[in-house]
Parts: sequence; structure tokens; C-alpha cells
Amino acid sequence: MALRTWGRLAALGLMLVGGTAALAQAGSVEVGELDGVPFRVDIPDNWNHSLVVFYHGYSLVPDTFKKEDGPGAVIAFTQRGYATVRSAYSTTGWALAEGFADTEKLRQEFTKKHGQPKETFVAGHSMGGALTMMTVERNPGPYTGGLDLCGAVVPANEWAQRRFALLAAFEFYFPGLLPDLVPAPVNYVETPEVDKKLLDALKADPANAEKMRRLTSLYRDEDVAHLMQYVVFQVSDFSRKAGGNAVDTANFILTGSGSAEEDFRLNDGVKRYSPDSAARKWMIANYSGTGKLTKPMLALHTVYDTLIPATSIAAYAERVTESGSADHFTQQYVDHVGHCAFTPDEVGRAFDELVGWTHGGPRPTGGKLP
Repeated sequence: MALRTWGRLAALGLMLVGGTAALAQAGSVEVGELDGVPFRVDIPDNWNHSLVVFYHGYSLVPDTFKKEDGPGAVIAFTQRGYATVRSAYSTTGWALAEGFADTEKLRQEFTKKHGQPKETFVAGHSMGGALTMMTVERNPGPYTGGLDLCGAVVPANEWAQRRFALLAAFEFYFPGLLPDLVPAPVNYVETPEVDKKLLDALKADPANAEKMRRLTSLYRDEDVAHLMQYVVFQVSDFSRKAGGNAVDTANFILTGSGSAEEDFRLNDGVKRYSPDSAARKWMIANYSGTGKLTKPMLALHTVYDTLIPATSIAAYAERVTESGSADHFTQQYVDHVGHCAFTPDEVGRAFDELVGWTHGGPRPTGGKLP
């Protein structure tokens, strides 16, 4: 799957590069709704009576499940004999509170129907990685450990502030191509047509395109174009849910455009936005991780992630260390390009490392996935 196409689909499901994501897995499949929220349960024939609770990522459209679709993103777990549960969320977009509550309700329902699992692990990708972090921090009791895949684990207000500032920088260099941040566009939807318009503008102005690549730490104009439109969707989403302007660029200093003189010019000319206080509080509440872990959590990231930089994992690791929980966290990487661009084998190997760790083995070594 081409990276540009994947950028628009990243929120909808884990990218499994290797062609096995759609393979059917023997066993029972249950799909339905719990309090109006769709869910899917996969129990393989070789069920080991343990469970993986899986969180999906940032979804632009409501999640749905069909029996005939196969296990998809959870295939690495079902192949190892684990039952899996997946819930849609009662709202689209940034949905940490809803995803946390809806999925916990499904976990409890599974336990009522099938009995208490021997062990329960939590895993998720992208926003689901943030939900994995949130679960291990706030509801560790039912879980043995957590697998964070390409997770948005930096506090939401911090990464959102930087993304919004980058959008303001794009507006400075390429004015008039995207809606204003304030007031935010209502129910903005990404389209290939806008992606093409932004990419054409970048290609037509190589000097300013290079500045945007430097500022975003992205290597390709296609990635910059997609990120800018993706952030507009997030501005719209956050503003609607926060009940006001959650954008803050007033106190952000942009650096890295290519020279000190260009940084001066950019910061002097870029638009500045201050957030509504209530909206800012919503951003902080949804969610700022504490780094306090009482169960093992392993994080896996691609080196070049076009939506959630791999450096965000190091930032979270510092919070974990500051909280005194360093023994419960490790981070690993794989050499791939793209957001959540893991193979099923890599997800499985990372999960094996986590399981071995929780079963008394050594803490996995940080660095490249063995």
C-alpha cells in the first residue's frame, strides 16, 4: 500500500505490511453491538484462555465489524492462541474517554460470557496506543501488561500545540490553501483533491517546500501535504469536542526552517492563536499521561512515522523515569517508513517479548526489535 494512501487510512486500522492481515483465522467470531457500540470478538480454535483487549486508532468514520473480514490487525494475537476483543467507540475522532469506557464495558461482558481469562493483555495502535498507556496507568488491575504500537503517548496538548503551529507555518509559506484555524472549520473532511492541491503547491515552490520539510521533520512533500490536511481535521474535531478554540500557538517558537534568519522571519510573520481556557482544559484532560506504571508496557514504533514521530516515545520514557516506573517500560523500533507500518510478525515478536517479560523473563532490551 502506498504511503500516501496509507496516510488517509492510518486512523482506521493497523497497517500490516506482509499480506496476511485479511487471512481468515479458524475459530469463533462474534460481532454485534453493546449499548449501541459495535464490537468484535475473535476466539481461535486453539484458545489458550487468555485475552488481548485491542484499541483501534483515530477514526474519521464510525468503526464497523463483519465476520467475513477476518481478524485483521489482531492476527498476531489470534495466531498465538489468544482471544481478542475490539470495540468501536461511541464517537469518532479523538475519543479517549469514550474508547476507554466502551472497551472496558466490552472486556467485562466478555468475562461474564466466557469466564475470567488466565491473563489479559491490552494493546492498541496510534490513538489506541494512547488508550493502552491510559489503561495501564489508570486501570491496571485486570491486566498483565500492555503493548503500545505507534502510540500517541505525548500529552495531547503538547503534540497538538506543535501540530497547530506547523499548520500556521504552512499558512505563512502557502497562504490561502487551507481553512483558518480560528474559527475552526466545522466537520472538516479530508479529501484527495485537497491533498493534490497542497502537493502541487509544494512542488511549485521548492524553496518553501524544503522549509516545511525541515520544520515537520518529514522527508517527502507528499507527507507534508497529508499531515497539513490531517491537522485541519484534528483542529475541527478538537474544537467541536472542546466547545471552543483549543489551538494555542501564541507561545510557540518555531525553529528549524533552515537558518536562524529564516526562523526570525517566520516567527515574526506567522499567525498567533490563543485558546479558550475551557477548551485548553479539555485538551489537557484528554489526555496527559502520568508515566506512572505498575504493570509492564512495551512500546514499538517505526523509525520514520509520518504522523506520530518516533521521538515521542523517548519523551514518554522520561515521564516514566520521573515517576519512578522505569522498570515497567521499554521501547523498541523497526526500520519501516509509515505510520504503524508493522508486519504481523513484528507485532507478534514484540508481543512475545512482552509476554516473556510478564512471565518472569528479563525486561526486553530497548532499541531495535530483536
